[in-house]
Amino acid sequence: MLSQTPATWTVRGATFALWGLAAASAAFWALKLGGSSAPVLAPLPPARPVLSADPGAIARLLGSAPAVASAGDPQPTLASRFQLVGVVAGERSGGGAAVIAVDGRPARPYRVGTALDQGLVLQSVRGRTASIAASMSTPPLLTLELPSQRSDLPAQPAAIAAPR
Repeated sequence: MLSQTPATWTVRGATFALWGLAAASAAFWALKLGGSSAPVLAPLPPARPVLSADPGAIARLLGSAPAVASAGDPQPTLASRFQLVGVVAGERSGGGAAVIAVDGRPARPYRVGTALDQGLVLQSVRGRTASIAASMSTPPLLTLELPSQRSDLPAQPAAIAAPR
């Protein structure tokens, strides 16, 4: 007669454990792939309203004196919107560029024929002046001139002649 040794029970126990793990894995994947429920999403918090900043309040906070604005304030003129800072003019070619500050923003260089603002182009530059027009073929609407030099500053060249 055959007697069962302890080693056989170890093999039987290991086999039972492996089959149990295989069955558990099959059940897990069957539930995972067979389920058609949509994932549950957490509700979104309500959107916070966007607050607009009051420029006058910010200016007072930073120590500025409040500017009184009335309804009858005139709109800025075309000449007050542009400030000529520098000119590079071609001597014979008529080309060149001008450094212009528009509406108080930092000055930028503009080549002849480039749009400065909606409906305005830099038409020409000569010496210390720059002409602004509605198009290249219309008469100039505005001629900007470099500010005169102050006597307390060292002399600087008025304009730089660009090579052709």
